[in-house]
Amino acid sequence: MQISQGPLGGAAAPSEWFTGDAWIAPVVETGRARTEVDSVRFAPGSRTVWHRHPLGQVLVVTEGAGRVQRRGGPVETIRAGDTVHVAPGEWHWHGAAPDRPMTHLAIEPVPDDGTSTEAGEPVADSEYHGGRVEDVPPVTRSVLLDQMLSPPRGTHRVEVRRITIAPRQAAGLHVHNGPVFGGIETGSAVYQIEGEAAAVLRPGDVFYEPEGARIARFDAEADGVTFLGYFLLDAGEAAEIEFPGR
Repeated sequence: MQISQGPLGGAAAPSEWFTGDAWIAPVVETGRARTEVDSVRFAPGSRTVWHRHPLGQVLVVTEGAGRVQRRGGPVETIRAGDTVHVAPGEWHWHGAAPDRPMTHLAIEPVPDDGTSTEAGEPVADSEYHGGRVEDVPPVTRSVLLDQMLSPPRGTHRVEVRRITIAPRQAAGLHVHNGPVFGGIETGSAVYQIEGEAAAVLRPGDVFYEPEGARIARFDAEADGVTFLGYFLLDAGEAAEIEFPGR
């Protein structure tokens, strides 16, 4: 029996095969095996180049969301739990969604004659977005959160912090002395305000903590979590965190 490192493992993917950041961790390596299995983790927006496999390939999405396209077909969305069957010799590419990472298993039969996967050209932004570059707006704006402050307070300044919680670590029960807004940059965390249902926050998700709210959980998952926290403060007030019981 052998236990290998989890999602944080893997070597950086070769730049000639990928656009953006990606990591590959072998699960079943070649040798006597007739099938090669890799776990491939994509950062948001990253993808493979156009390529094809002599005996085809199967992709099993294990986390996040992504995109896949075969030559001549539309760009399609794939999510955790989806399986993609790529035909032998079919030109295609696959990668993460623009705002979310993705991890999938890549299962590839190995030809007896040693024929290898063939790489083509990089996937252009226009292809990745499913249309011409000029069809993609140069600036997009989305309202992610419109939150009234209760009770009203005089906000004289905003302190912005980038906070990172290591993989599988928890912030613990805590209370802020003022309202806090936040947005996840990378990774994911289980988040819960005391008395409310827990939720998993991922890149692009935002949250609001009312003044005096007890934060029961901010627990980083396997890949850790990094987020920006916006602390609304009165004149002369410092951002403080209380950890009950510590």
